[in-house]
Amino acid sequence: MHALVVVAHPDPKSLTHRVANALAEGVAGAGHATEIADLAAEGFDPSFSAADLAYFRLQSPAPADVAAEQARIDRADALVLVYPVYWWSFPGLLKGWIDRVFANGWAYEDKPGTKTVKKLRRLAVHLVAIGAADMRTYARHGYFGAMRTQIDHGIFDYCGARVVTSELLVPPDVDGPRAHFEAARAIGRDLFEMPARGDASEAA
Repeated sequence: MHALVVVAHPDPKSLTHRVANALAEGVAGAGHATEIADLAAEGFDPSFSAADLAYFRLQSPAPADVAAEQARIDRADALVLVYPVYWWSFPGLLKGWIDRVFANGWAYEDKPGTKTVKKLRRLAVHLVAIGAADMRTYARHGYFGAMRTQIDHGIFDYCGARVVTSELLVPPDVDGPRAHFEAARAIGRDLFEMPARGDASEAA
């Protein structure tokens, strides 16, 4: 099996990258292949352009960089997004990647007068968000629930992809980042063993 791990953070030494690497170690330890897509290092352009709009309207082919990202996802059995929480959501780089890559005609098909076709039903998705606030803050304000509504349901369910993991890693009381790395390795190790869950755990 093959996992595509997408990371959106400009600092290769960041906690986000270290968590992504730990998750990849877990995947490899279970005998599966993994590819890490470092959007910042690769210079992916998140700006939604006129070419992207024409593609969305089914008036032209996908821009070359978008087609390359779609091909990477098509080769994967599981898509893993590892990202820091910025303003209670994706970083702009990752949101732009979603905006451009998960396009009409590839991720779903939406034409006037017809029912939306979900085209990514084969894809298993694992979301690993890394927050700086504690879980009480997320719970008190409903931030994580809002994230799951807009990301798990609003993006991936719309395309038919199965969100298997929806994890929020918050600062632990003890052990520093070690708890994050252990959690990430466990997710990676079990990546292809976990059934899709309708209500994924909110525990870090």
